[in-house]
Amino acid sequence: MTTPSTPARRGGPVAPPGWSRWLVPPAALSIHLSIGQAYAWSVFKPALESGLDLTGTQSALPFQLAIVMLGLSAAFGGTLVERNGPRWAMTVSLLCFSSGFLISALGAATSQYWLIVLGYGFVGGIGLGIGYISPVSTLMKWFPDRPGMATGIAIMGFGGGALIASPWSAAMLDSFGSDSRGIALAFLVHGLAYAVFMSLGVLLIRTPAARVKDEESGESARVPVTGHGVSARSALRTPQFWCLWVVLCMNVTAGIGILEKAAPMISDFFAETDTPVSVAAAAGFVALLSAANMAGRIGWSSTSDLIGRKNIYRVYLGVGAVMYLLISQFGDASKPLFILCALVLLSFYGGGFATIPAYLKDLFGTYQVGAIHGRLLTAWSTAGVLGPLIVNQIADRQAAAGHSGPELYGLSLTVMTGLLVVGFIANELVRPVHPRHHVTPPDAVPAAPVPAQKEAAAHDDAR
Repeated sequence: MTTPSTPARRGGPVAPPGWSRWLVPPAALSIHLSIGQAYAWSVFKPALESGLDLTGTQSALPFQLAIVMLGLSAAFGGTLVERNGPRWAMTVSLLCFSSGFLISALGAATSQYWLIVLGYGFVGGIGLGIGYISPVSTLMKWFPDRPGMATGIAIMGFGGGALIASPWSAAMLDSFGSDSRGIALAFLVHGLAYAVFMSLGVLLIRTPAARVKDEESGESARVPVTGHGVSARSALRTPQFWCLWVVLCMNVTAGIGILEKAAPMISDFFAETDTPVSVAAAAGFVALLSAANMAGRIGWSSTSDLIGRKNIYRVYLGVGAVMYLLISQFGDASKPLFILCALVLLSFYGGGFATIPAYLKDLFGTYQVGAIHGRLLTAWSTAGVLGPLIVNQIADRQAAAGHSGPELYGLSLTVMTGLLVVGFIANELVRPVHPRHHVTPPDAVPAAPVPAQKEAAAHDDAR
């Protein structure tokens, strides 16, 4: 076991005595509910296509670039987030995300499409990535007893942000108009409103002192709870990191494949039946998927605190593969079955995002876990391109070949099933990290004695 040669500087204000740790999740939520607007980008697509004369591919480009930049900025900025603290990270996120909307507003007002790509996609995407990882390690230090629940509360906001942003954005476009001027005004309001809302998190966030009080037992617990960890650089050299990269990529690819194509998919599945799906019903289905995505982030991640991270990913990947098989084989025969399977899959999609930080903490410790998480999110960038590409390309080819209805998606659903099986195998290969990768963080404190059964359970999470 070694000591890092360059101790990381922990930035940000430290909580005073008596500070409630339950103020930290709302601070994180203010950031994640804001940047979760990304999932509502499709509301702007029809207006952009008509108002700026764009194709469907062009109108999707700002969103695709934003997801790519999310992964890249999280990967390259993760170490800075760990070094400078959550307040610094949230401030950077606020400035980039809000500025992205303001630049996009200028682009819409002047009919300069490239400014929308630059603003929302590039600048705003950096805000997404830095904001997404900003509270992760802080939450796990405040909640060493329930890290899955803590990160689930925050990351739930990213999944639920679209529930707020979708109707809000639609209402603004109805009010301002869907021409270039109306789009510009909607972008302007978004940028200013999110700046105010995100500032609440910036002002409220605190890092824990050496001890935090366990509100159930009334006793104080040391933070961090382990005396060793793994640096972000060393984590990249471990097979555990790359196994989890595959796990996250496969789970996200499978989930986003349905999420991105949800409305046309359910319409196509039942278009040739006696009970076709209306446009309004398809929109309601999308809203249900967003709710399942959000609920899965808190529900499944909290469950992982009870049954272990490896076991919960067995559920995500194994049961998820069964859900895809059911949709492909019997989905067009029963609407309730189709909807139920899709809701379960989207809950697993959200749960996978919320559980991965705690899985990383179990394997690598809390030292630089935010930076490690940021690097792992490159799997999301890959999946954000891979998932929609698989579903759309196969559907287009099937349509060109004269197929329709469920036949458009049969092959892609089979591919998604196979990807989940690959992820399941990768999860089974995860083992505890070898002690040679451990370092002693400069701010580490001796861990309080842990009951034997809890120690065994924590070790099982990495098995």
